[in-house]
Amino acid sequence: MPDFDYLVVGAGLYGAVFAHEARKKGKKCLVIDRRAHTGGNTWCKETDGINVHYYGAHIFHTNDKDLWDYVNSFVEFNRYTNSPLAFYKGELYNLPFNMNTFHQLWGVKTPAEAQERIREQIASLNITHPANLEEQALSLVGTDVYEKLIKGYTEKQWGRDAKDLPAFIIKRLPVRFTFDNNYFNDKYQGIPIGGYNKLTEALLEGTEVRLNTDYFKHRQELNQLATNIVFTGQLDEFYDFRFGHLEYRSLRFEHDHLQQPNFQGNAVVNYTEREIPFTRIIEHKHFEFGQQPTTVITKEYPGEWQPGEEPYYPINDEKNMQLLKQYQELAHAETNVIFGGRLAEYRYYDMHQVIAAALTKTRKLF
Repeated sequence: MPDFDYLVVGAGLYGAVFAHEARKKGKKCLVIDRRAHTGGNTWCKETDGINVHYYGAHIFHTNDKDLWDYVNSFVEFNRYTNSPLAFYKGELYNLPFNMNTFHQLWGVKTPAEAQERIREQIASLNITHPANLEEQALSLVGTDVYEKLIKGYTEKQWGRDAKDLPAFIIKRLPVRFTFDNNYFNDKYQGIPIGGYNKLTEALLEGTEVRLNTDYFKHRQELNQLATNIVFTGQLDEFYDFRFGHLEYRSLRFEHDHLQQPNFQGNAVVNYTEREIPFTRIIEHKHFEFGQQPTTVITKEYPGEWQPGEEPYYPINDEKNMQLLKQYQELAHAETNVIFGGRLAEYRYYDMHQVIAAALTKTRKLF
């Protein structure tokens, strides 16, 4: 008989939540991960008392009180509110687009003035059927907001000219006619006090975890250890890329430990000029209101994904969606494999969505 009920491939949030809920129901899980740590991309590296979001900023937000209570049952979350800034040619603008942004752009002081300025710019463009992302964005917010705060950032993020990107990527743009810099509308948001590692470690407490373990290098022997598999890695890799590679955008992070107490005064500053190669600078101590004498910043560089690199953002165009369907047909035929998480489902998930998906799956199973 196998030693475990479930082999969980991947110690990120989906795998950790699944293992926790399974253990509560008396199931025995083995969690493995090819990395040297748990937590997936939420993992934090402690540096001089600062919890560095090593794989990019992770800000938890949700409107679901049950989900908020669930994560807070493992670690208390602080009151961090995401209020990023945008840097464009030496000027700083508030995000999301709100009355502070419009005052910085045009000197307007009332919502009516801002609305009229945007209406005038949109009307002068005469765009009735947006043919690409640029036209879609222009038809929503006009020229000034687009040119300064959207165009360069988007082109860096996707590695393509905005005129060559499909219009559907931007279905809507958040425009607020209030003086509110809170990026998310969700009722609950914050950062775990002490970092995300505390959440993952609490979820995996009592579960056997093997790190530095590559599922694909030891697939046969690992499969024999469990009755069922929970797979959270790349769906196409599970099937040895039988139909080809699903495509992603990737990220590269450049971390700097600076001998000064404060670098930019904010956790996240976006750099919206295309000429600046990184999309944003993260200053991690501000996620937890840190008072350390030093600081750590991270520059985030987007790039084309190559096999072997960490995949971040699925490219949900027609070509990849057709490829995904072929892999999903194989996945649906499996009888003892559960596919979950952003890579196995080839979709962009926020953290609360990953956790909710894992809870939904375990409640159905158990």
